[in-house]
Order: sequence, then structure tokens, then C-alpha cells
Amino acid sequence: MTAGRTRVVERNGAWGLFMLMAYIGAAIYFVSRSGGGFWEVVLSLLQAIVWPAYLVYHALHALGA
Repeated sequence: MTAGRTRVVERNGAWGLFMLMAYIGAAIYFVSRSGGGFWEVVLSLLQAIVWPAYLVYHALHALGA
């Protein structure tokens, strides 16, 4: 290699694809449950970003924590 050049190897490609697919699935789910208004769809897309937090919250609530 020449001086001053750095080689970067990205090893998280599979997880990135998984998270993209999870976001798309969550977005479809939340948008389909919304009323169809502009702000409802925007809120649904924001909910799709943070759906893992909903999952953890409800799982802990079900366990009584």
C-alpha cells in the first residue's frame, strides 16, 4: 500500500440488511394501521424507527418488571 492511504473493511453488511428489512416491515405495518393522513403516516414512519423500544417495553411490562 502507498503511504497515507487507509484500507477500511466493513464487516456489518448482513446486520445492515437485516435492520433495513426490519424497518421496511415495521413501516408497512404502522402505515397500514394509520388513518392515511399526512401526519399520521409521518408518525407511523417515526414509530417504525423505534419499534424495538416498544417491543422491549411491552416485554418487560408483561414480565412484571
